[in-house]
Amino acid sequence: MTTNQNDTASNTEKLMKTESFLLENKKSLAIIGGAIVALILLYFGYQNFYLAPRAEKAVNEMFRAEEYAAIDSLADKAIKGDGSYPGFEKIAAEYSSTKSANIANAYLGGLYLQKGEFQKAVDALGNYSSTGSPIIDPLVLGMLGDAYSELKEYDQAVTYYKKAAEKAANSFTTPLFLKKLGLVYEEQKEYDSALEAYQRIKSEYPYSGEASTVDTYIARTEARL
Repeated sequence: MTTNQNDTASNTEKLMKTESFLLENKKSLAIIGGAIVALILLYFGYQNFYLAPRAEKAVNEMFRAEEYAAIDSLADKAIKGDGSYPGFEKIAAEYSSTKSANIANAYLGGLYLQKGEFQKAVDALGNYSSTGSPIIDPLVLGMLGDAYSELKEYDQAVTYYKKAAEKAANSFTTPLFLKKLGLVYEEQKEYDSALEAYQRIKSEYPYSGEASTVDTYIARTEARL
């Protein structure tokens, strides 16, 4: 076997071990990583799309919670506030009819996911209303899928990953959630459905980040059929 073949085999083995860990470990690194990505995107989405709310006060108070949200060790202050500025919980409750409250619920969902408070994540994300954003809306649906997956409510996870993948089809969020959908199907031993999800990544999003490793998922799933 050539050096390149050895490297390929080694990389494939490492990937399969990593995926096994993600499926078996209680707190999936992929899910937590997805929450962090979602928070970053929510931040920029807020800056670009949500700076014209009905309640100007909510915007003025929310910036500090956003700063805290960007620092893992300050997640509790982002949620609860710091005594001078309110956290996302208070903004979501007190300005419930504003766009700021809506985006605060999305932030809360991501933060609760990071903290492992999955039912709270479901509750917060369930209060988010679709805005038409092609990035934020599918990410919120995907985080709901993450939360239900961690709660082992796999049927619900499947529902929300499907919604996330189809909400605003694009080469970033759609293959991301198709991959997570496939992993949940594998957890349920529904290998035909998992294979279908992975094959969609390969055929419809061949230049996405997920496509670079999807052949390994396809091979693994086909071996289990």
